[in-house]
Amino acid sequence: MKDRLDVPSVRLRTLSWLLLLPLLSGCAGELQWYVVSPATEAGRANLMFMLAGFKYTLLLSMTAIVISIVVGLLVALPGLSKNPFARGFNRVYVEIVRAVPLLVLILWVYYGLPIMLGVAINVFWAGVLALALSDSAFEAEIFRSGIQSIDKGQIEAADTLGLGYIDRMRYVVLPQAVRRVLPPLGNQLVYMLKMSSLVSVIGMEELTRRANELVTAEYRPLETYSILMLEYLVLILIVSAGVRWLERRLSNRDER
Repeated sequence: MKDRLDVPSVRLRTLSWLLLLPLLSGCAGELQWYVVSPATEAGRANLMFMLAGFKYTLLLSMTAIVISIVVGLLVALPGLSKNPFARGFNRVYVEIVRAVPLLVLILWVYYGLPIMLGVAINVFWAGVLALALSDSAFEAEIFRSGIQSIDKGQIEAADTLGLGYIDRMRYVVLPQAVRRVLPPLGNQLVYMLKMSSLVSVIGMEELTRRANELVTAEYRPLETYSILMLEYLVLILIVSAGVRWLERRLSNRDER
């Protein structure tokens, strides 16, 4: 039973409760927690206003991570090719995209692409596109290292069985590589959740944007941003627990 205890998770849950207790106990104190107090109608309205940002942060991050995984895999495969032009495409894409700061990429996608394409992009899809582009370069490197970690003997065995490139990747290489890269993919998901706060600069009504609007209306930055910090903490703890559950499930399946 002790082997199943997740010590870091327990510590994080304890930390979250320690952070929550001062907030609840300080609702009537000098820090003016009434702004986000569940005991008053105005506080409840402010809390609900901030909590409503959860769905936008989650939808934005999940959509971007799915797209980035697909693009990252498509970019990683040329990097494993013997063709120098394919490998060159992989390196150029990874190095250029990885070198651009995410905030700059968000601003360029939202304000620059409509000028280039002549088509307006709403804040949601601009945020998704920028996050997915930025993350795909890191995903490509994760997939490349995961695929290269597969023993060459298995690839040779697949060739002996007469499997073509697509079937070999589908049935032999990728199932094993995905299990190996799941932990770093989980880290990228957490990173994506945190970085989604940058999309607030173009007006996306996610958690950070709503907190900024509440600060402007109530002039209570400490209390509001403390709640915002707790929102991200709870969200990331839940997502991290989900990723660990998936890792254990895949690990147990391998042991059967």
